[in-house]
Amino acid sequence: MGKITGFLEIDRQDRKYLPASDRVRNYKEFVIPLGEKAIHDQAARCMDCGIPYCHNGCPVNNQIPDWNDLVYRDNWEEASRNLHSTNNFPEFTGRICPAPCEASCTLNLTDAPVTIKTIECAIVDRAWSEGWLKPEVPARKTGKKVAIIGSGPAGLACAQQLARAGHDVHVFEKHAKAGGLLRYGIPDFKMEKHLIDRRVKQIEAEGATFHYGTHVGVDKKAKSLLTEFDAVVLTGGAEHPRDLPVEGRDLRGVHFAMEFLPQQNRRVSDEPLMNVEPILAGGKHVVVIGGGDRGSDCIGTSFRQGAVSVTQLEIMPAPPEKENKLLTWPDWPLKMRTSSSQAEGAARDFAVMTRRIIGDAGKVTAIECVRLDDKMQAVPGSEFQIKADLVLLAMGFVSPVHEGMLKELEVDLDKRGNVAADTATYKTNLGKVFSAGDMRRGQSLVVWAIREGRQAAREVDLFLMGETNLPR
Repeated sequence: MGKITGFLEIDRQDRKYLPASDRVRNYKEFVIPLGEKAIHDQAARCMDCGIPYCHNGCPVNNQIPDWNDLVYRDNWEEASRNLHSTNNFPEFTGRICPAPCEASCTLNLTDAPVTIKTIECAIVDRAWSEGWLKPEVPARKTGKKVAIIGSGPAGLACAQQLARAGHDVHVFEKHAKAGGLLRYGIPDFKMEKHLIDRRVKQIEAEGATFHYGTHVGVDKKAKSLLTEFDAVVLTGGAEHPRDLPVEGRDLRGVHFAMEFLPQQNRRVSDEPLMNVEPILAGGKHVVVIGGGDRGSDCIGTSFRQGAVSVTQLEIMPAPPEKENKLLTWPDWPLKMRTSSSQAEGAARDFAVMTRRIIGDAGKVTAIECVRLDDKMQAVPGSEFQIKADLVLLAMGFVSPVHEGMLKELEVDLDKRGNVAADTATYKTNLGKVFSAGDMRRGQSLVVWAIREGRQAAREVDLFLMGETNLPR
């Protein structure tokens, strides 16, 4: 795979970022791509390791050594075909996936894994620039109609696969544009939205129809889909945020991350804010509660809006700086990571619990916190306050929203409140209704959503036709 001795001769080199002082001035992507020669050399580092653990580290099971070898041999078009055989949207994962494949790389045993994510992104970006990614229009139509509710990565992947199989696919999206969390949650500086628009045009050319501004279960009866369509796929995501039930939660200036982030994304895209009160961080002391991706996105967005300071609080203790490879590899390790947004100047604090939110005249002015010990118990006398003009709750998502579509359809839920459907068939308790992505598995990664959308599409095709050629 690649050059036999490449991993011995060539050091790991990854993409760099524009300086924080430059990138916080706008909402554009700031990753500096590697040149073709550098990508060629990085692909050469892929070693003949015998067992490519990266295959299982990647949820869509990308054939990573194969397309690394193709890039090393300058066969970029075949590398693109191989990459797209397992992943519908590598330009998404090549930008926002945390790259569990690299954690599983054999060379990660020496902390120098192959730059898989960078090579993946280079392949797909070149494929688009060279015009290799044409719509794959089916040779024949099946006469079967499929409704997909939600146009996040799971819905888009499912729609593309089923459209290519010849089905009449209709995607229902409550927002004005497709993309789900990709469009309204992930900031443009991590992934610009023209990348989504380009894929949607491709999917439309392949035969899918998008219905925007259609909220199934609210302004369109969910049960009507059962009579209008031969199959229905629920891919609406996990949108019920975890709340913070403390004193002062109802003060002005306390918001969920997914109230704050979509507003800025709409501003960048010149999309109306839909009669909501603007939430802006400019000139404010911002506190972000929650240490995950959405919390990081709140940090980067706050700095770009002109926040005076940003503090991020995490209830869990600080993870170790370095994992014990013998205990964790090839699994995803728990260790200290610093995102590009956190590196822009955020203060981070761990093992901190918010006790109450303090306000004046109905508006937040500070939060009162307490430190936690190893047993997650409050340390006596450790109380402290942080000045706050804006508090953003980014503690993850509990489940899909049950009101509306799910209650109307009366689909079964699992013990976590997600739609109950297994990964063998992706079927719910309703005969022709399937579910995939975060709505089925709970809050997860974009790459898992793509995987489930693809696999659900195969099961829908099998259900409708009695046989299928779609990949699992």
